[in-house]
Amino acid sequence: MKNIWAVFKKETKCYFTSPVAYVVIFVFLILTGFFFHSLISWFNTQSMQMAQNPYYMQQININQMVYSPLFHNISIILLLVIPLLTMRLLAEEKKIKTDELLYTSPISVLQIILGKYLAALFVLFVMLALTGVYSLFTFAYGNPELPAILCGYLGLFLMGAAFMGVGLFFSSLTENQIVAAVLTFGSLLLFWILNWAAFSAGAFWKDTLNYLSFFQHFDDLTRGILDTSDLVYYASFAFFGLFLTHSVLQSRRWR
Repeated sequence: MKNIWAVFKKETKCYFTSPVAYVVIFVFLILTGFFFHSLISWFNTQSMQMAQNPYYMQQININQMVYSPLFHNISIILLLVIPLLTMRLLAEEKKIKTDELLYTSPISVLQIILGKYLAALFVLFVMLALTGVYSLFTFAYGNPELPAILCGYLGLFLMGAAFMGVGLFFSSLTENQIVAAVLTFGSLLLFWILNWAAFSAGAFWKDTLNYLSFFQHFDDLTRGILDTSDLVYYASFAFFGLFLTHSVLQSRRWR
């Protein structure tokens, strides 16, 4: 645990002593803030129009009309920015030839991977936590359902964790950070759009493609529906990415 903590502190310091984390977080907050403002403005317009009819007024739900589409928009932004956060984790070590020092140190490969992975997760947590400031306005002037919002944020964090598992794997394959980012983005995008292919597939392949799709599992979480199968899916995806990374580094260590 001590070794994991040491790697975690080193990687976290690298994130916040370079402009990478600040630029990514700044762009992330600008984009999410724009979407939140647009959705709130649209919600207010709809509320004033529906206020004239008591029946329609009862149908207004800020969670469904603001937070659900907001979480979907944030997930797409994460699809773009997470490859930028994970691309350097192992590729940079290989490029500047410090990977050999890591592999010959008393720290195990698993501890190296977990330390770097937890540092990336910490940056993700900070990014999502900062967007929680937006909710202060909705709670001050509205009545959103907190459990549904927390469920949506849990979905974003789990999806981001799965994305980072994939990103760490591709970062272990190459010393070129741009290549690692592109491979990560392409792979994540493929798993994101699998449910599109499911529309024209047969019964068996439709269920299979829907299950493998990131979007299919995330949709329920944005609506406040907590299903253990969705949690297992994201945890398994993250674990598989870390397992592949461990296999790559372990083979390289014993060459």
